[in-house]
Amino acid sequence: MKKLLIVLLSLGLVLAFSMTASALDVKFGGQYYLTGAYWGNSGAAKEDDATSRAFFYTRTRVQTTFKVAEGLDFTTRFDALEKQWGQTNWKGGYSDESLSRPMPPAAKAPRHTQENFEFERGYVTFKTAIGGFQIGYQQADVWGTAFSNSETTRPRIIYMLPLGPVDLNFVYEKFYESDTAIAYGATNRHADADYDTYAFAPVYKFKGGDTGVLFKYYVDHSRRGDLGYTTNVLYIAPYVKATFGPVYIEAELGYTGGKAAEFDAGGTDKDLEGWGGYIKAQGNFGPAFVGFQYGYASGDDGADADKTKTYPMGGGTSWNPAMLLLNDDLNTWGSGGTTTSPTGITSRKYNMMLANLYAGFKVTPKFQIDGAITWAKANEVADHWDEDLGFEFDLSFTYKIYDNLSYMAGAAYLVTGDYFKYGVAGKEIDNDYLLLNKLTLSF
Repeated sequence: MKKLLIVLLSLGLVLAFSMTASALDVKFGGQYYLTGAYWGNSGAAKEDDATSRAFFYTRTRVQTTFKVAEGLDFTTRFDALEKQWGQTNWKGGYSDESLSRPMPPAAKAPRHTQENFEFERGYVTFKTAIGGFQIGYQQADVWGTAFSNSETTRPRIIYMLPLGPVDLNFVYEKFYESDTAIAYGATNRHADADYDTYAFAPVYKFKGGDTGVLFKYYVDHSRRGDLGYTTNVLYIAPYVKATFGPVYIEAELGYTGGKAAEFDAGGTDKDLEGWGGYIKAQGNFGPAFVGFQYGYASGDDGADADKTKTYPMGGGTSWNPAMLLLNDDLNTWGSGGTTTSPTGITSRKYNMMLANLYAGFKVTPKFQIDGAITWAKANEVADHWDEDLGFEFDLSFTYKIYDNLSYMAGAAYLVTGDYFKYGVAGKEIDNDYLLLNKLTLSF
């Protein structure tokens, strides 16, 4: 609480000395949710060895925008009580100071979260005669569609230049500062061991949609001190969103190429070349809608020592077409089972192919039914592994108690693929299921 009061007092003083006589316009927004989950067979084990799990998890998120003057805003966001109910509070360590959502050693799984609250974002947005700027800690992994997006927060400087229907965006981003020397030890305390990115992203807006292409260059020298190599990668990602009458379409492609590891002396350099793609089409017909989406992210079986074909961007944690299979919520709160594996099938969806058919019907203005069928596979596996992740069937019901308060109850059933034998000959597995109910307040 003392830290929060100091932050608020400091912010108040800054605003007090910088404001004009006009009143400060403050806008609040956010979300609270509570989810209860019953996971029937989290390890996809045979019936006699199946392990069920039941838990609640919750999060409170508040975003505040201070309109200091016309064209000048300051935005903050914090998360509070992001944890399972009954979870033992984690006091943290050095990683608590360097990572927004620290991952503990495997022995401490599931993932622990901050004890009370955390200010994740704080940035200023302002317009000038030569364009707009957005500077500070803000959402980083956001571009085009939801396919490669995540809730990651990083320090960024964005320069936005509007030219008619075209917006030119220039972005600098800091991943890691070697001067702190926390992540990789004192050997990295020198100027040329940072991890930075540079991006250029033009966007064209047209009637009914928009399109753009991202050029992003990753310059990672953070492992020079301990492992002796650098990483230099170019990421190119065009996208398009468009509406044609009752039909909405969006698509995104991605390519990464460069050096995954380039050694200063000795060692074996490793090239990187990965591909990814996504397409979604949805038809809206009065109270009903039906859609299809497909996602792909290249993988690597590890057979080539000097090249990796994994698409490192993957399908982002914001893209969750299924309740159970490859869902980020289960990976975060459940830590394992059918959402993760040692070969790169994780919530970020590297090395995967996924197809999803979904539909929904609004029975009344307050009551909606949704259903989906999902199939997924791994693209590259070792010789003795199977690629098939299985078929999943989802059904959910959502009721709006108030305009800003809704309750959802849902179920998922996974016909488990042989991938979850994890290459063990003769291993028996069984199907998996999930029961969910979720209360969500938006404001």
